Amino acid sequence: MSLVSVVIILVVVGVLLWLINTYIPMDGKIKSILNVVVVIAVILWLLQAFGVLGSLGDVRVD
Repeated sequence: MSLVSVVIILVVVGVLLWLINTYIPMDGKIKSILNVVVVIAVILWLLQAFGVLGSLGDVRVD
């Protein structure tokens, strides 16, 4: 995956999160939880994309 693709995906995720936070009425706690979940998901995706985390497909939850 090229660096340009990573930057484009990060911009799209950021804009979508901003749109959700701005235009969808939610309680502040729900917005905070949503923001934390999205940030953690993006960090895990970035770590996997750059090979730091390894393959998440091998992780099994029983």
